[in-house]
Amino acid sequence: MGNGTSIGRVRGLGAAHHGAHHWLLQRFTAIGNVVLMSWLIVSLALMGDYGYANVAKWLGNPLNATAMILLVFSLFWHARLGLQVLIEDYVHEAGTKFAALAALNLATIGGGAFGIFSVAALAFGGNA
Repeated sequence: MGNGTSIGRVRGLGAAHHGAHHWLLQRFTAIGNVVLMSWLIVSLALMGDYGYANVAKWLGNPLNATAMILLVFSLFWHARLGLQVLIEDYVHEAGTKFAALAALNLATIGGGAFGIFSVAALAFGGNA
């Protein structure tokens, strides 16, 4: 590999180059969260009445329902990415890390699915 020089000892031991994609996904979901949360705050401020009937009517609008589903999806994806980094950095035992990542995936997929189902139920006129 090398003749004992510094470069020969470190060749092939650099970064795995897998972090850039993860980093970009976190930034893209963060930007999406800022845009969609701004939309939600403005929409809620303009709504006035927060009763069930009014919120269900508001979510009955396809634009509002679509934006809300995108917000739920983006929030859970962003949370998963951030918590994955924490687990990978601070959980050192392989079995525990695998279990924690599996639990994280189940929790975020389940929470996201519940949120999207809830929005869809309100949008399509489901009863509580």
